[in-house]
Amino acid sequence: MQLPPLNTLRAFEAAARLASLTNASHEMNVTHSAVSQQIRQLEEWLGRRLFRRNGRGIALTPAGEEFYEAVSTALRMISASTRHLKRTPGRNPLSVGCIPSIATRWLVPAVQDFLMMHPDIDMRVEYAHAQEAFNPDKHDVLITVSRADSEAGRSTKLFSRMNKPVASAHYVQQKPELLESNGLESADLLHDESLDGWAHWFERAGLKPIKPMRGPIYQDFNLLSGAIMAGHGVALCPIQVFRREIARGDLAVLSDTATLDDESYYLLRADELNRSVDAFTNWFMQICTD
Repeated sequence: MQLPPLNTLRAFEAAARLASLTNASHEMNVTHSAVSQQIRQLEEWLGRRLFRRNGRGIALTPAGEEFYEAVSTALRMISASTRHLKRTPGRNPLSVGCIPSIATRWLVPAVQDFLMMHPDIDMRVEYAHAQEAFNPDKHDVLITVSRADSEAGRSTKLFSRMNKPVASAHYVQQKPELLESNGLESADLLHDESLDGWAHWFERAGLKPIKPMRGPIYQDFNLLSGAIMAGHGVALCPIQVFRREIARGDLAVLSDTATLDDESYYLLRADELNRSVDAFTNWFMQICTD
């Protein structure tokens, strides 16, 4: 067989599918330069250009599009055959990728109930990052933030990502002025990854942003959640994700002004029939609507 190095094919397939060297490097857990080098090696081996620059991203050349169809089909067939051969007789594997905010607050607390109902399913739960695209060769199910525009598989909306200012009941008791019309101007603001979220919220609310914008920045949403529950301040949170805590009175929503109301959380899965995936999808949809 006249085959190029197989590692170069993996890098090419990921970069072509995601239209990004950076996203391909994240998915493969290697550096950006490593993916770039693999693709350059493949192009030299073939003697053809496979990609062209497209603004900040990349796009396939006509030769690249033809090669991608062949490579992606072959890798999917290999992946499906591998999963079939590795399957333990009488057992059904299920791989679920889930972003941390949904995993810790909705999936993990209830997953034991699902496994008790389906003792034949061997489940693997992995963290997924919010920018990760659904890849049926990596996960059977992906739970993430999306606008349901994934070209691979089927998407089911779970709940809205609408963000509103939220604080613990204890924090509100200590600062009752938060409940007044301009109360958030004196709040201890907590930030998710950057200051941009609160800047956008003040603009939406028609208020002058606090300058300088203050408060700690948390890189991970679970860290931010811990800070909210501990009563450290006010954060912009997806109220549907926290609806149980809000209903119990543990958290208080401090304004009706919202951001990110055009985004939602989705469950993405392959379109083909799969008993384990069907069972998980139906179960998780049920707990999200309870």
